[in-house]
Amino acid sequence: MNYGKEKIRVLRRFGTPLEGIEPIPESTFDGRPNTLFGLDVHVQVEGEQFLPSFRDGDNSKVVATDSMKNFVHHHMGEYEGATLEGFLDYVGTELLAKYDQMESIDISATEIPFEQCQVPTDDEFEASDLVFRVSDNEAGYGELYIEDSDDGPVLEDQLSGVTDIELMKAKDNSFVGFVQDEYTTLPERENRTLYIQLDIFWSYATAEDALGDDPTQYVPAEQVRDIAQAVFDEYDVNSIQELVYKIGQRVLERFPQLESVSFESKNKTWLGVRDDLEGDSKVLREPDIPTGFQQFSMDRDDLDE
Repeated sequence: MNYGKEKIRVLRRFGTPLEGIEPIPESTFDGRPNTLFGLDVHVQVEGEQFLPSFRDGDNSKVVATDSMKNFVHHHMGEYEGATLEGFLDYVGTELLAKYDQMESIDISATEIPFEQCQVPTDDEFEASDLVFRVSDNEAGYGELYIEDSDDGPVLEDQLSGVTDIELMKAKDNSFVGFVQDEYTTLPERENRTLYIQLDIFWSYATAEDALGDDPTQYVPAEQVRDIAQAVFDEYDVNSIQELVYKIGQRVLERFPQLESVSFESKNKTWLGVRDDLEGDSKVLREPDIPTGFQQFSMDRDDLDE
């Protein structure tokens, strides 16, 4: 039994900068100014006192979802932190403190990504501090589950992520050695163009590390994205499964504060039309539907093995 509000879009201008991030070899990301900090928020609340509204049409304990939207908008202005997860914890905790009938809350958000525009300055181009475009690139994600208790709200579970990564590697990817039987029409490919869509999620050994209060323990979506890119460039893989495994290994190696990492990937590889051209030149077309997908998770036990 739950209800709530989804697609609450909210934007903070000139929020608190994210600073103090630990560098990693695969990424140049070390923080962001949060000039524009935009989120698409999903709020889902639970509580036994909401039962009469379902059973009897008694709304005396119901907090209107429009009020939830206004609550999120208002508290974006009160938030003093610098991370998506930190804001979710702040507004979720405040909701539970405000409304006693709410026993727990599942609150999540997807980042609204902005990209600095390149503008001319003298004889060169530089990233503008004020002008941005809304990006179709990957976006950060966070989800928290918070329960009320006698001692106040408690963060019970968290999940962080980066979604909608799209990567294409022009060559040096194979797919061979799979089952061949009467249903097989796909040829083996020693050197294919590989195009994947990838969502990566991770959980911390200590959930509070996800909030960003200690930036040295915070894992930014940008760094996980950059690890995926670097590993894709580094290895000649024989399958998407092998690729996500190697990405997972690297993520857990770089961030000992993480407990697990999981993947949802889709094979969007374009298909060859002409391979009779000189050198590595080739003509490709978009793939047909249906689309192959893979799901995989790993934790520190897999890394030790």
